[in-house]
Amino acid sequence: MSIQPSSVLALDIVQRRRKWFAGLVLVSLLALVASVRSVNALHGEWHEGVEALGLALIILAIVGRGWCSLYIGGRKKAEIVDRGPYSVTRNPLYVFSFIGAFGIGAQTGSLVIGAVFALAAFIVFLRTVGREEAWLSEHFGETYAAYRDRTPRFWPDVSRWRDAEELIVRPAFFLRTLRDGLTFLAAIPVMEGIEHLQSSGLVGLGIGLF
Repeated sequence: MSIQPSSVLALDIVQRRRKWFAGLVLVSLLALVASVRSVNALHGEWHEGVEALGLALIILAIVGRGWCSLYIGGRKKAEIVDRGPYSVTRNPLYVFSFIGAFGIGAQTGSLVIGAVFALAAFIVFLRTVGREEAWLSEHFGETYAAYRDRTPRFWPDVSRWRDAEELIVRPAFFLRTLRDGLTFLAAIPVMEGIEHLQSSGLVGLGIGLF
């Protein structure tokens, strides 16, 4: 099936707008983080444990997104990819992004803030996913409809796992996805910096969150 360049451009615009919106949401969330803190001591065992959980989830998100890019890199606009992680969920890249978002929020030591970050990421991506699905339906018709019917939108169904015998890997796409994922690690010094400002009394402390 031939895909018009204008249609590909339209999809690129949707994805760029999503990145800008995600940036605005992130700034808002950081403002929230600066105004609240964990109900436990900043350096208590619970706080450190939640931070460690968050770091593990961030690493999982980075590795998972890189894994997905091995299957989808450069092919999303050319074919329906339905192998590997794309056989159990239609949007594994976004699923790993939700996990990473929770990990970023958890760097505050609060599970509640972690959940808020994950929910915010879900809301940001939900509209984009809807537009992408409309585009895929328009350009791949019955092929995409069949894939949509058998594969969950987000929550993975591991019973549907199917893999490819071999992959054509495009290193540029893999490295770009890995680079984007590594930005999740920036949450660690950012959150530590906010905690330092809070403990120094330079930013106000609002209500405590578990």
